[in-house]
Amino acid sequence: MFVYIKKLNEKAYIPTKMTTHSAGYDIYACINQDVVLSPNNFALIATGFSIALPVGYEAQIRPRSGLALHHQIGILNSPGTIDADYRGEVKVILFNFGKKDFIVKNGMRIAQMIINKIEDVEFIAVKELPETKRNDGGFGHTKI
Repeated sequence: MFVYIKKLNEKAYIPTKMTTHSAGYDIYACINQDVVLSPNNFALIATGFSIALPVGYEAQIRPRSGLALHHQIGILNSPGTIDADYRGEVKVILFNFGKKDFIVKNGMRIAQMIINKIEDVEFIAVKELPETKRNDGGFGHTKI
């Protein structure tokens, strides 16, 4: 599958897989100056690129586990979704869940992007749903 990518800034990085079997493509900050992300605050971080996904696909922007574990940095609307018809710059809403300032630098790997196939569904309104063993058992229904 091909995904067209357009660099909007000469400093932008093309998303990269860090290992052969990685599911996600790391995406990088493309910013003119460092961004100080203080505790319990967020910032919209530019990546410097836009993409054109094939119809029937989406891209999900997800946190990087290393940033989460070592710096308590996540993505506020995780996962963020890029639709096939969106052509604007890909940006990431980073959130500092930690207790110390975190500095985002140009070229830093800030998130990962996963490409998924999307099924087009038609919803059918019914009066009753087929029953299951679980039925409406929700959060904690297994007592574990």
